[in-house]
Amino acid sequence: MDDSLSFEKFLEGARKAAHKSMEDHARGEYDEFVLHAGVAIERLGKAVLVGQNPIYVAEMRGSAEMLFHLGGHRTASKVRTIGAAETISRLRTLQILPADGQLDLLIDLRNGVAHSTGDDQGKALLATLAKSVQALHVGLTTPLASFWGRWHSAVRIAIDHERNQTEREVQLRIRQARNRFDDRFGSLPVELLESVQAPLRSRRSEWFPGGIHKETGEPGPPMGWFPCPACENKALIVLEAEDEEPDRCVGFFGCALCGLRLEGAEELLAAKLSLPEGFA
Repeated sequence: MDDSLSFEKFLEGARKAAHKSMEDHARGEYDEFVLHAGVAIERLGKAVLVGQNPIYVAEMRGSAEMLFHLGGHRTASKVRTIGAAETISRLRTLQILPADGQLDLLIDLRNGVAHSTGDDQGKALLATLAKSVQALHVGLTTPLASFWGRWHSAVRIAIDHERNQTEREVQLRIRQARNRFDDRFGSLPVELLESVQAPLRSRRSEWFPGGIHKETGEPGPPMGWFPCPACENKALIVLEAEDEEPDRCVGFFGCALCGLRLEGAEELLAAKLSLPEGFA
C-alpha cells in the first residue's frame, strides 16, 4: 500500500495539524485554529480507520480503483480518499466516535459550509478538539500524552469539568503563555535570557499607590509587581474598584514577556494571584 496512506503517516499528519491548531488558539487566530483542528481530526480519524482496515478510507464513488490500490493489487492513477465528514460518519458507524453537534460544526466551519459568527465560536471549540482526539485514541496503542506533547496539560484543562468556566479559561491561557514564552526565548543563550529577566525579577513584590490624583490629592489605585503565573517573571497588576460597586475589582494583569493578560478579580484569583483586602 502507498506509504502516504499508512497509519503512521496519517498519525504524524494529525499530530502536526493538532499542534498548529493549539498555536493558532494561543495567538487568538480562531479561524486558523478551526482549519487546523479539522485537519487534525480528519487525519487522526483516517489513522484509526486504516488501523482497522485500509479499505475503510477508500472513496466509494466512481470506479473501484482505490479499493484495489489500498488492497495492494494495483497502483491508482489518482489517490483519492474520503473527506472529513465521511471519515467521521464511518467512525460513528464503527461506534468509535459518538454523535457530537459541536464536532459537526467544527468540520462545517473548516469546510466553509457554516459561517463563523465571531471569534468566540471558534475559541469555544477547543474542548471539542480535545474530546474528539481523546475518543479516537481509545483504541490506539500510542499514548495520548505523546500525541499532544507540550500541549497535553492545556487540552486536559479544556475538558476538566472539576473547574468552572473562568478557571478553565485562565489556566488554559497560563499554559498557552508558558509555551509562548518558550517559543520567544527558549533558543536564547542563558546569559542573554538572564539579562532580559533580571530587571523584572529584581522588583519588590509589594503594593504601592499608582500616583496621586491631581484634583483630590488622594492616592491612586493599588499597583504591584508580582510573579507571573506562566513564566514567573515579575509583571504589573493594576487594581481599581468600580465606583458603583466599591467591592468589585476591575483589575488588570499584563506580562510583557509571555503575553499573559488577565482582567477582573475573578480571573486574577483563578490564576492564584493574591489581592489586597477590599479587592477580592
